[in-house]
Amino acid sequence: MAKNRAKKKRGGAVSMDVTEPTVSDIPQAMDTSESGALKPVSGMLNIKTKKGRPMKRSKNVRKKKTVEKAISTNEKYIEKSLKNESRSLSVQSAKSLYD
Repeated sequence: MAKNRAKKKRGGAVSMDVTEPTVSDIPQAMDTSESGALKPVSGMLNIKTKKGRPMKRSKNVRKKKTVEKAISTNEKYIEKSLKNESRSLSVQSAKSLYD
């Protein structure tokens, strides 16, 4: 009896109300506001997590800390590489001025 409780009875055909236009049909202005939390440079945005049985709290905390540490070190390396590139570009431009 418990299995039949979740089933829905679909007896007859029900027509959909199509008189009003939906929100997606009406043209809307594009949102151009900037969010300070978004960084386009970060390389590890798509981290896949496994879904299994729930972990204990201490193990979960350790795992979250290691993921955050890995993301921060990756961002640090990206910033260093960008800084080195900008430094090399400025040196090249300065050399071209005196040649």
